[in-house]
Amino acid sequence: MSFLKKLFSKEQPVIDSNAAFWAWFRENEKTFFKVLKNKGDVENDFFAKMSDQLDQLREGYYFVAGMQDENTAELIVTADGNLKNIAFVEALIAEAPSLPNWKLTALKPELDIENVEIAMSGLRYNKNNIFFYSNIDENYPDEIDLTFVHSDMTEENKEAISNGIYVFLDNYLGELSLMEDIDSLEFTTPQNATEELIPIEKLKGFLTWRKKEFIEKYEGIRYNTDNDTYSVLEAETPDGTPMMAALNSELLEWDSKASHPWMTVLTFNYDGSEGNGMPTDTDYQLLNTIEDAFMVSLKDEDGYLNLGRETGQNQRKVYFACKDFRKPSIYFDAIEKQYPQFKVEFSLYKDKYWRTMERFA
Repeated sequence: MSFLKKLFSKEQPVIDSNAAFWAWFRENEKTFFKVLKNKGDVENDFFAKMSDQLDQLREGYYFVAGMQDENTAELIVTADGNLKNIAFVEALIAEAPSLPNWKLTALKPELDIENVEIAMSGLRYNKNNIFFYSNIDENYPDEIDLTFVHSDMTEENKEAISNGIYVFLDNYLGELSLMEDIDSLEFTTPQNATEELIPIEKLKGFLTWRKKEFIEKYEGIRYNTDNDTYSVLEAETPDGTPMMAALNSELLEWDSKASHPWMTVLTFNYDGSEGNGMPTDTDYQLLNTIEDAFMVSLKDEDGYLNLGRETGQNQRKVYFACKDFRKPSIYFDAIEKQYPQFKVEFSLYKDKYWRTMERFA
């Protein structure tokens, strides 16, 4: 029986592109709509099937779905806090077909404060019990460093309540704003607060004001690296392994670093066993060729600054500061797959003052 079932079962599509995913979704959307509207077996007849297909497309896609009104279902695809997947989620929804009974949304949208109340582990999170204040550091004036307070937070439940506040912010601000508009966030108890507590409902207005200030200060700023000079640094680790770095020394002294707040670190792992952690001549030439290609695709006038590289201990790391994170996340994701011999990996995060590079000072 199992053989016959397998023989005559409908072959499952291969989901290897956004177009393939939406073709599959279009074939099933009426069934999915009925499941959501009639509150059927949502877990097995919708969520499980969607998860299987999205997992084929890309690791790290998540989604939420429900009825927006009697005639409209909403599907929200989210990166769930993974900055590297934001651009891919946006591209997926941008390619979505127009379906009369569906609203298809990229990333969790912001909600009105009146519509946000989270219940987790027996505690509630709402506009009446969450507060914040801003931490100002004169050395980093453009950084938005916020501390959040819950009226019921103690040292004992701090970790659990911190998670609850984060979920609240994710819904209140929206997924993109939470990642883009806040540089650093901390949590503390009411007793340990060091500034006057501000009601959470004023947070959006505060962030809008800070964003406006930032744009007015840095809008249109670009940097041309054509005539910059580079410093070559050589050092040894405590165990005698050589390290070499080539850095744009002029760029690292720039006083407008915050205009390019996204740091990307691309790491190439190579076999340095024959050179005490340094690459072979063949690998060295290929790594240089790859980096030269970066400069063609990620130009300084477009907001992508190559800060330099370091080589040693079986790795080469290339550092970029960027005005926006979307193009680098897509470009470097492709590089990861293009050069499997180097086991490429990259990290992407907010670093307004390029503190990543301070260890080279």
